[in-house]
Amino acid sequence: MFGLLAVLSLVQCVLGAQQAFSVNNTITGGGPAVKSPVENLHLSSVDATYTVLTNKRFPNHRVRVRKTDFCDPTVNVYTGYLDVDQGAKHLFFYFFESRRDPDTDDVLMWINGGPGCSSSMGLLMELGPCNIDMTKSSLNGTNWNPHSWNNEANIFFLDQPVGVGFSYADFGETVATTEDAAKNLYAFVSIFFETFSQFKGRPLHLSGESYGGRYLPVFASEIYDQNVIAEAEGRPVLNLKSVLIGNGITDISTLYEGRYQIECGTAALDIPFQSISTCVRIKKALPRCQAAMERSCIQIFDEMNCRAAIDFCNNELQSGYYASGRNPYDVSKMCVGNGLCYLENDAIKEFLDQPALRTVLGVESPSNFSACSEPVGLAFDITMDKYAVPTQYYVAGLLERGIRVLIYAGTYDYRCNWVSNKLWVDKLEWHGKEGYNAADWTDWFVNGTKAGETKTWGNLAFATVRGAGHMMNCADRFFDVYVPHDKPAESFSMVSKWLAGKTL
Repeated sequence: MFGLLAVLSLVQCVLGAQQAFSVNNTITGGGPAVKSPVENLHLSSVDATYTVLTNKRFPNHRVRVRKTDFCDPTVNVYTGYLDVDQGAKHLFFYFFESRRDPDTDDVLMWINGGPGCSSSMGLLMELGPCNIDMTKSSLNGTNWNPHSWNNEANIFFLDQPVGVGFSYADFGETVATTEDAAKNLYAFVSIFFETFSQFKGRPLHLSGESYGGRYLPVFASEIYDQNVIAEAEGRPVLNLKSVLIGNGITDISTLYEGRYQIECGTAALDIPFQSISTCVRIKKALPRCQAAMERSCIQIFDEMNCRAAIDFCNNELQSGYYASGRNPYDVSKMCVGNGLCYLENDAIKEFLDQPALRTVLGVESPSNFSACSEPVGLAFDITMDKYAVPTQYYVAGLLERGIRVLIYAGTYDYRCNWVSNKLWVDKLEWHGKEGYNAADWTDWFVNGTKAGETKTWGNLAFATVRGAGHMMNCADRFFDVYVPHDKPAESFSMVSKWLAGKTL
């Protein structure tokens, strides 16, 4: 939690983004401190004014970071921006040090999905050090989260791509593909890790949910491939260890089969909740949907016909679900609030739009906070980013190169459900496929209670979380948003064991 009035009396003037770019190992007089990686700084040297980090390998990028008092009073907290394209685009981030041992614990990055949804949602609804106070009984609008993932890890929350959350562009532009977004993420983590000496060589884990199933394999692959180049040139590499994907959208070929089993079978609830007549209609349309997708989206990507196939599948296979009024992120609940079906989304927007809080965070975005950006979602939809590239191939590539991958899913999610994820993981082509498919499923427990089922082979693990929805995480045509929200203790136990290299 944070003492807002006390913070406002202490916060120094937040300097704007107009400071000229520099790659010199100097301090610029009268402006933010400009540091290059050779200084081997310690993060504790950063104060409430912006310190600007640059790197000669990324002349079009810089990182601005400042210390703040937000959310978790027990650790050092930092916020800032990655400035891109000579300062024309600005990606906002939060960084919370570990509650246990920030000088030795791993570093974890969390990214929400969408495409176009803010990681502030993950921070304030799911796994962050504080959660939004829905009762409005706390003095500062948040409640302490004892199950925060920063209990045992240093953690970033990044609003990306440009246009998401507090991230913005001076001229309104954004990126429209995951592959383009990956370049900015690599620049960000490289500048940060190379500048602050205590993080050099520290294990790095990329985590997220929903559209994170598309983002994270590509982001991790960009880091790995750039590491190969850096190592050949004798430069430091990022110690990428693993990827954690919650209720992700990765392989589009299994989406609708999984949704059918959730809606009309017993994969989620003991008794199917959909009407028999609707299930018959879906069952009849499913083969045609799958054939059209296979022909136009998977074997050969034909944009016009793929879009027609997706429209057919959505109209024939999803209309019955939305007519039911159920929450697509949790089949056990009805939809409430805005289009994302959680009242917390509106509360977070109101909270983050407070002028005093934006000053505390150093927010410069000229626009009000938005949980999910429709322009960003539309930009990705225009390029058909979700369909144009088979993201599961990136996952296979990471596994073949020794990167650990955890796929987890709440059993109550409809949109990016556990069945769809199980189906694509089972058929994934990699050297451990046979061993993984032959491995036994086992129950995993938290405090003596069954939390779900899991299986592991080599560096691939899969876990279900019983009774959790999307917020343990997927979404509509534009937005895939949330297991930590529904099952926080189970979520933290899972991550704790994963970071420690243990099986569930």
